[in-house]
Amino acid sequence: MARLHRLLLLSSCLPLHALPEAPPAAFRAQTLDAELGIGYGLSIADIDGDGKDDIVLVDAKQTVWYRNPDWTKHRMTGALTKLDHVCVAACDIDHDKKAEVAIGAEWNPGDTKNSGAVFTLTAPEDRTQVWSAQKQHHEPTVHRMYWVKDDEQKHFLAVLPLHGCNNVNTEGDGIRFLGYRPVPDKEWPTFLINDQFHLAHNFDPVPWPGVTGEAMLVACKEGVHLLEKSGDSWKPTRMTGKGSGEVRLGKLPDGKRMIATIEPFHGNAVVINPENKDGLWSDKRIVLDESLAEGHALAAADFLGLGHDQVIAGWRKPNTDKKVGIRLYVPTAADGSTWKLHATIDDNTMACEDFKVADLNGDGKPDIIAAGRSTKNLVVYWNERE
Repeated sequence: MARLHRLLLLSSCLPLHALPEAPPAAFRAQTLDAELGIGYGLSIADIDGDGKDDIVLVDAKQTVWYRNPDWTKHRMTGALTKLDHVCVAACDIDHDKKAEVAIGAEWNPGDTKNSGAVFTLTAPEDRTQVWSAQKQHHEPTVHRMYWVKDDEQKHFLAVLPLHGCNNVNTEGDGIRFLGYRPVPDKEWPTFLINDQFHLAHNFDPVPWPGVTGEAMLVACKEGVHLLEKSGDSWKPTRMTGKGSGEVRLGKLPDGKRMIATIEPFHGNAVVINPENKDGLWSDKRIVLDESLAEGHALAAADFLGLGHDQVIAGWRKPNTDKKVGIRLYVPTAADGSTWKLHATIDDNTMACEDFKVADLNGDGKPDIIAAGRSTKNLVVYWNERE
C-alpha cells in the first residue's frame, strides 16, 4: 500500500500533458577533416549547382567547401586579412541554383575601432578553383552574417558586429547592425537595421506571422529581441529578459513556438522560452541544462521524427566533467514546460565552435554538421534513426 501511495504521489507530479517516451537517437559520426585551424563558421548551400547541399567552412586563414557526396575539399580563398576570418554566409540569392558567398574577417573582439572586414566572393567558371574577393563596407568586430529574405522575396546580407564602435567593456554606442544590398560590380550599399544592442553574439533569420519575408531574432546583452520590417525600418521587440549568446526559433509539441537560447554570452545554460502572448516569453523560462562550458552552438529541429522540434546544444571548453560535446534535449510535455536530456551526440571529441543542421543525403532526416575549435575537426553526424 505504501509503495502504491508513493507511485500515486509521483504520478500526480507529472505534467498534465505528458508525452510518450521519445525513440532513441541514432547518429553516426563521420570526420570530413581533422586538420582545421579554427573552424570558425559553417554554411550549408549548393555551391556547384548539382542539386545537393555542400558544406562551406570559414577557417582562420582560408575558406573552403566540401562537395557532396564525396566531400572533396576545395579552397575558395586564402587569408583575406592579416587577422582571422570569423564568419561565412552562403545562399543562392539570384536563383541560378548556385550559392553566393560572403565572408567576415579581420577578427579582433578587443579592437572596437579598427578591426573587422566584409567580403563578397565571385565564383570562377569552375567553382572548384579559387574565387575572387570584393571588399565591402565594414564596422569594427564583424562577427556573424546571414542572408535574409526581405519583403520583396529578395535577399540582403545582414552583418552583426560583436560590439559597438569604440565600446569599452560592452559599454558605449550601440552596435551598428547593417544590411547590404547586392549590386553588381560595385560596393554594396548598406542600410541600418538596428543600433541599440550591446554585445550581440548571434542572430536567427526566422519566419514570423505578419512578416512577408523574414524577421530576425537577435541574442544580445539586453536579452533576445525580435526585429520585424516596418516600412523602411526594423521594429525591435524584447522577447526575453536575460542576456544570451545563441538563439533559435522552434516548434513545441502543442504547435506553439519557442525561443531556445544559450545563456549568458558564452554561457553554461540551455534555456527554452515558450510562446507567451501576455508578456516576455522568458516569463515561462525553463532551464534544461546548466553544465555547459562556453556554449557556442544551438539548433532546433525534428531529429527524431516526432512532428515537433527537439534542441541540440554544443560547447567548446571542457566542463566540470572535463568534456566537450553536443547534447540533444526533448520536451516531455506538450506545452514545453518540462524537458529532459535525451542523448549525448558527441562525448568529448567535438569542441563545438559552430554547427548547422541540414538533410545532406536527402533521406528526410536532419543531419548535424559541426566544426571543432580546439579539436580542429569537421564532423557530420548522420541521422540514422529508424
